[in-house]
Amino acid sequence: MTSTVDTSRLTELLRTRPTTRLIDVRTPGEFAAAHIPGSHNVPLEVLRESGPTLRAEHSDPVVLVCASGARAEQADALLAESGLTDRRVLGGGVTAWEGDGAPLEQGTGTWAMERQVRLVAGSLVLTGVLGSVFVPKLKWLAAAIGGGLTFAALSNTCAMAALLGKLPHNRGPRQDPAVQLRALTAAEAPLGS
Repeated sequence: MTSTVDTSRLTELLRTRPTTRLIDVRTPGEFAAAHIPGSHNVPLEVLRESGPTLRAEHSDPVVLVCASGARAEQADALLAESGLTDRRVLGGGVTAWEGDGAPLEQGTGTWAMERQVRLVAGSLVLTGVLGSVFVPKLKWLAAAIGGGLTFAALSNTCAMAALLGKLPHNRGPRQDPAVQLRALTAAEAPLGS
């Protein structure tokens, strides 16, 4: 079962346990746009590829972060057998953190994945509905997107987000997965983000 912390509990944890590792599982592009100071980017895709072979060499608390908490919960499930027993998920993710007025390091990067999904899904639905005036079968495009969004909400997964995450602007510069994983598993966490 996932242990969740909110902004105030995370702030207190960081104050009382300065070795806490903040692991941001969003895409490198999302991370570059804005992230919690001191966090490390270890994309969910990298964690999936590492699978059950991942082993931690430390006992530091680990807090998993994403945009809203859904990908962080998936990462937590992947890490359940890694030897990391002191794991938490930031409830509401970076969105809640920012909404609570906590500091964010702003950079240049892409929109948050949720915003990208809303743009693409909304554009496809609008195209399907308006286009169906001329090509009636285009209404099924809108229906398919609506069905996909419903399934995404019920399953807490999103195929569109997974596809968008593979686009070059979301991947950011190529990073070595082994280096990224060290922020999570090494006895000493690297400094900064």
